[in-house]
Amino acid sequence: MSSSSAAPTAKPPMRDALVAAAFQLFLERGYEQTTVDDIVSLAGVGRRSFFRYFPSKEDVVFPDHERCLADMTAFLAEADDEEHDPVARVCDAARMVLRMYAENPTFSVQRYRLTRQVPGLRAYELSVVWRYERALAEYLRARFAGQTDGTLRADVIAAAVVAAHNNALRSWLRSDGEGDAGTLVDHALGHVQRAFGHPADAPVRALPVGPLPDRGDERPEDVVVLVSRRNAPVWRVVQEWEAALGRA
Repeated sequence: MSSSSAAPTAKPPMRDALVAAAFQLFLERGYEQTTVDDIVSLAGVGRRSFFRYFPSKEDVVFPDHERCLADMTAFLAEADDEEHDPVARVCDAARMVLRMYAENPTFSVQRYRLTRQVPGLRAYELSVVWRYERALAEYLRARFAGQTDGTLRADVIAAAVVAAHNNALRSWLRSDGEGDAGTLVDHALGHVQRAFGHPADAPVRALPVGPLPDRGDERPEDVVVLVSRRNAPVWRVVQEWEAALGRA
């Protein structure tokens, strides 16, 4: 009777092996003290292989953002022109970034700690965040095209979505990845949707009422009644009020 032997563990793909080697060295030696030559030596590959996957040492710290950004851009492009609430769409797009972090909490926490220690990585991370924000803003700009302050509104909402998402994400990372990150992000993005999305996104209607009866010396006046959602943004109420009074 022949004995069976356990199948050998498959090697990780080269890209993953490079990331694992890099972070092992970053933790052992420090980021600044680790070179690309050190990384490829530990991973058992050549320098050319490293640069086939990562343009620089900084990029190996953020190996998944390019894929996530491409997925987010595709998700936004798939929305039809009749999308009921574009604000909800960009909030869902932001949740794609969260899922990327939540797929590997240990790695995400290690990266968070590393970027806090290395100013250059922090600057790199901010440039990545800006690219996400730009993708959200471009989608919203197209949806709000032709509206009063459409570009301004798109940029403000995109910035708010990113700020809310990052506030919750960093809170989760500071807790070493404990708890439900999705619940934290949903709570944060809920503030954005209540401020800018439906039902707050419903237009404020100005209902003119006819002149009041003439009361002697009192000059007849027009009365304008504004009907608004309770949680409509104040800036929208003021804007519609001024438009109704002819002050826009």
